[in-house]
Amino acid sequence: MRKLIVYTLFVSIMMSQACKKKEEAQAPAADTVAVAKASVTQAPFGKLPDGQEVSIYTLKNKNGIEMQVINYGAIVTSLKTPDKNGTLEDIVLGFDSLSTYLKGSPFFGAIVGRYGNRIGKGKFKLDGKEYTLAQNNNGQHLHGGIKGFDKVFWNIEEVPSTEGVALKLTYLSKDGEEGYPGNLSVEVIYTLTDDNQWKIDYKATTDKKTIVNLTQHSYFNLTGNVKRDILDHQITLNADKLVPVDKVLIPTGELKDVTNTPFDFRTATAIGARINEKDQQLEFGGGYDHCWVLSSKDSVKMAASVYEPTSGRVLEVYTTEPAIQFYCGNFLDGSLTGKGGVTYKHRYGLCLETEHYPDSPNKPNFPSVVLNPGETYSTSTTYKFLTK
Repeated sequence: MRKLIVYTLFVSIMMSQACKKKEEAQAPAADTVAVAKASVTQAPFGKLPDGQEVSIYTLKNKNGIEMQVINYGAIVTSLKTPDKNGTLEDIVLGFDSLSTYLKGSPFFGAIVGRYGNRIGKGKFKLDGKEYTLAQNNNGQHLHGGIKGFDKVFWNIEEVPSTEGVALKLTYLSKDGEEGYPGNLSVEVIYTLTDDNQWKIDYKATTDKKTIVNLTQHSYFNLTGNVKRDILDHQITLNADKLVPVDKVLIPTGELKDVTNTPFDFRTATAIGARINEKDQQLEFGGGYDHCWVLSSKDSVKMAASVYEPTSGRVLEVYTTEPAIQFYCGNFLDGSLTGKGGVTYKHRYGLCLETEHYPDSPNKPNFPSVVLNPGETYSTSTTYKFLTK
């Protein structure tokens, strides 16, 4: 009887150990189920001609989305998001080195200012005084001038965020810089959230009456690693009206209903579907390079959505701004070699620049872009990354 009890205990122990080993074998390795940790790292990225050292900051959220930012121009050099199969690929245009950005860039990934978009003849008045700016685009002023915010050194520091990881970028634009009045203190916060959003919060103050219209100028291509042009991307713009322009792309002052025009994107439409139609506005822009007036009057509104069918990537844009400039890379011509040796050909990227209207300082009927001492310029834009 005693031998039987001992034998039974032995069998029981052996079965228990066998079950334990089986459970351990079936359990996934810890590193396959661990959630990625959000992080910010910093590395050298070269020097400016004056010797100023430029760093590249890499932000990662807990889902593995990765964004890289440099001090020069507050430029987003890379933005890796997953396709429908979970493959991370870069969805913005840019260059591999600082020296290439310095040679000349069509505002890839940069903050543009003081005034994003165009000002007619580079002139405007405040309180009866006329200010003259650089005429750096067909006799017009574009994106802040010859040395706008896209070509200056920004101070960058990591800041805490309850939503993910964040960088604070600051720049002091001195009185008279590029012809603008007032010492303008600018702060931009880039936040990469853990729910896959890139939030941009802009703030500015001045000690003299001035004008401000800041925006972000990333060129997106949702194919991932820029496999082809963006003409098959399907875009929705939540806008009933367009800001028509003349042949040098300065607003005429009117607002035009988009109904029955190639500019009606209130339902998702391929960018290339109507881009070659006979239309004076398309001829002036060489395609789409226009400002749409957003229909919603909400403080934060969904401005746009873009879907790339092959990758399944979706980009949604939310903003506090009244308008959005949709530009489809009409001036890209194959002369620029981008990251990984990719040639950036005609319409290989699209921009969605949230903003006030172009030439607002010279159009009294447009929403004001004037900033007074004691006031704070404050706007927000969010790019949300999804798949379907």
